[in-house]
Amino acid sequence: MLDYNHRPSSAEIINAVIDKAIESERAATAPRTYLGGSRLGHACERALQFEFTDAPKDDGADFGGQTLRIFEIGHALEDLAVRWLRAAGFDLYTRKGDRPDGEQFGFSVAGGCIRGHVDGIIAAAPEPLEIRVPALWECKTMNAKNWRETVAKGVVVAKPVYAAQIALYQAYMDASVPGVAANRALFTAINKDTAELHHELVPFDAGLAQRMSDRGVRILQATDAGELLPRIATTRDFHECRMCPWAKRCWGLPA
Repeated sequence: MLDYNHRPSSAEIINAVIDKAIESERAATAPRTYLGGSRLGHACERALQFEFTDAPKDDGADFGGQTLRIFEIGHALEDLAVRWLRAAGFDLYTRKGDRPDGEQFGFSVAGGCIRGHVDGIIAAAPEPLEIRVPALWECKTMNAKNWRETVAKGVVVAKPVYAAQIALYQAYMDASVPGVAANRALFTAINKDTAELHHELVPFDAGLAQRMSDRGVRILQATDAGELLPRIATTRDFHECRMCPWAKRCWGLPA
């Protein structure tokens, strides 16, 4: 029931204006025309196909202002992590030439249809850590619950999407940064609630990288052929489907 007596507070009005501006910026951003390497570990290939083709999302499934603010805070925290690691003695490069306007490290394969941009490349690390270089650096921000799970289980078990991203990036970056696949990647997780940091060294998983590469090719080939890949589940109440922004579209189509 609507409360006609409620008068928006100054905070509510300001937040609404901010959110509208952020949402407008998002809407004006050109959609991706490629499969992101950071997404290929997602559980459902059909969802990745929808994402790749920029299929319209279900009503109400677009990100609102608050969610977009959370994303931007995550990016800001990653920038802080770069500063912290450098202050600790890491020679960490986030862009070629390490200029603010420099090109970000990344790769492009399959005629530009599969691309990825890495958070950083470690060229040197404090000696006591015995980190072999060059090494890939990937950073993620998480809420306290997800951070604790990652600390307890490790990124490979707790966050398989991130593990797939790391393996794929190590594989594809080795051509431009020789040795990055031979050396363990450094994964950093920031607890957004407490500012606690978790770091772990992740060995290259060639098998996982190959599976993710094959998956990317499979999605591209199916899309070119006009074929729809299978759903991840047989029922709509599967947890991945309940969270999917294309659930209505997907379940309204043939299996």
